[in-house]
Amino acid sequence: MATVSPTPGSPTTGNATAALPAASHDGSYIDWPAIIAGAVLASTISFVLFTFGSGIGLSMTSLEADEGVSLRWLTIAAGIWFVWVTVSSFSAGGYLAGRMRRRFGDATEDESDTRDGAHGVMVWATGALFAIFMATAGLGSALGITASATGAAAGGAASVMAESGDYFTDRMLRGVDVPPETRDEVATILARSVAEGEVSAEDRAYLVQLAASQTGTDPAQVEARIDEVLADLEQARQAAVEAAERARVAGVIAAFVLAATMLVSAGAAYFAAVMGGNHRDNNVAFRYVAATRRR
Repeated sequence: MATVSPTPGSPTTGNATAALPAASHDGSYIDWPAIIAGAVLASTISFVLFTFGSGIGLSMTSLEADEGVSLRWLTIAAGIWFVWVTVSSFSAGGYLAGRMRRRFGDATEDESDTRDGAHGVMVWATGALFAIFMATAGLGSALGITASATGAAAGGAASVMAESGDYFTDRMLRGVDVPPETRDEVATILARSVAEGEVSAEDRAYLVQLAASQTGTDPAQVEARIDEVLADLEQARQAAVEAAERARVAGVIAAFVLAATMLVSAGAAYFAAVMGGNHRDNNVAFRYVAATRRR
């Protein structure tokens, strides 16, 4: 009976008597079935682990004040989980692609490792496309956070007036039945003061005169009320600006973490594919790899 000679540069191990023969070159070195298989595996693992992590995160939160884990620590834990899941998933997909890739006989060991690693990078790229077009929870949400945070930082002060303008107008004209046009005029002045960060002396004097004439109250008392309302309005504006700034910084950090994680994942997929290709060439069974790691 004829025996199969090992491929040059493909040593044997104690687990196999000879390496499998290399495939003939058919015009393309890209093995798409292996790449797609690795990308599907990486996407499935990441989906399962992200779903599991979401369940853990929900169990750590509470609707009650001062209960559960703080938002800061929950964000840190979610970031660590995201990095670990992404890198691990692409490593698993890269290893599968390297292990399943057909070895061509015209390659040296170094060239074979390079081709295996290239297939791992292709798994990473294909898996990233899957994430963008099918399950945009990772990349899409991070970019959305950055964009929304930037918009919030630009329009945070204006949103204060949009949400609480009626409240501050009512405080300034409390207990007085004024025409709608007068109320709108006061709201416009307050909105402009929020946008500019201060109330001009002319607008302040006009508000005092208007409130005093409508309420019949002493101008000194009206002036004290207006100063109190304007101080509270400025405090609310500052709080909105600070919240928008924190959101913007968080969005920028999230975008950088995402980009760094994807780059590290590409490297992990490359080296995992090289390892898978070496195990393929040496006929190393998975149970042998697991047993070696336990020693």
